[in-house]
Amino acid sequence: MKAERSYPRAVVTAKAENAVLQGHPWIYDAEITALTGQPENGGLVDAVSRKGRYLGTGLYSKESKIRLRLISRNANDVFDDAFWERKLRWAWEYRKAVLREEDLTCCRVIFGEADGFPGLTVDRFGPLLSAQVLSVGMETRKHTILPMLADILRRDGQRIDGIYERSDVKLREKEGLEQVKGWLPLPGETPPASAVTEITENGVKYLVDVENGQKTGFFLDQKFNRQAVARLARGRTVLDCFTHTGSFALNAALGGAAHVTAVDVSESAVEMARANAARNGLSDRVECVCANVFDLLPELEGQPARYDFIILDPPAFTKSRATVANAITGYKEINYRAMKLLPRGGYLATCSCSHFATEEKFTAMLRSAARDAGVQLRQIEARQQAPDHPILWGVEETNYLKFYLFQVI
Repeated sequence: MKAERSYPRAVVTAKAENAVLQGHPWIYDAEITALTGQPENGGLVDAVSRKGRYLGTGLYSKESKIRLRLISRNANDVFDDAFWERKLRWAWEYRKAVLREEDLTCCRVIFGEADGFPGLTVDRFGPLLSAQVLSVGMETRKHTILPMLADILRRDGQRIDGIYERSDVKLREKEGLEQVKGWLPLPGETPPASAVTEITENGVKYLVDVENGQKTGFFLDQKFNRQAVARLARGRTVLDCFTHTGSFALNAALGGAAHVTAVDVSESAVEMARANAARNGLSDRVECVCANVFDLLPELEGQPARYDFIILDPPAFTKSRATVANAITGYKEINYRAMKLLPRGGYLATCSCSHFATEEKFTAMLRSAARDAGVQLRQIEARQQAPDHPILWGVEETNYLKFYLFQVI
């Protein structure tokens, strides 16, 4: 560590020191035992051990329980525009390395802590970037970082027409921030006339509304899991539960499924899935139904077998440790019902997008559901999120998506 540091200094507990040394960038308020200097909200603070060892420099939040989010562990870093531009370039070069060229037009460009931008998510949907800012540190820098990102992409030959901010989430209140939604001003530019754009993923066309769609507009993390479903769907009769925009259903149909029933409890989601089916010329093989999956699966049990492939892609049943037990009960109910409904030799795709429902808990639930249903699971694949949502070891929050393909025997 340099002898002279101009930043305020936070002395942290042994527990926090151990977490940082293992790679986790968060330091909680209760883990700071002493604070010297006058840290600004969103400003830079050095974290040091009880013995004065430099651990890293982070962005300080006066309101959040996550008091410090580290952005560097290098005491020689200078946190100027060049620092942020370098990190943005690293993030984009990583996507170019792990994705095919055709996938770069719809991908996650910045994945928060996994890319060293704590509290920032940026998704690309064709010519539009959709950004969500959840930390005060990123809030104070967004008008520097986001235009810089657009410039980097453009200089790499990518078409970027505008940046839409989707910071309209309650979670911002924990940082003392108000909700924000709208076009982010780019110097000398007029925002696009529409926040709706078309993307193509796995050969399937979708209209994406970055203004009104869920989160940033569309879920990109299942991109390659949808391909796995498409490969298995040929000639099968498929039930896609919690279809949302119809993405798994459309991939299955494009993969050659004989017929797909896409189900969601939201009428607006069903209408969107129906429109996407028409957009891809698949209306004759994709039937979109508005129904509660928890009610539908038991009802189908008493009917003649109709489906030999069931897809379960539910929303996160839990967003905190306090509700994990209830979530596991919900996951077990739908998986048990699907296993009972499938004929022997049928196929099941099942997943969870909550990192609180850990892989250990999720697989234990699947074993319990199979035992109660009187079936055995033959695993075809175990998958995770697409690599543009990188898993950073030491940061368990980045490892959230569990996806399994089984044959039920």
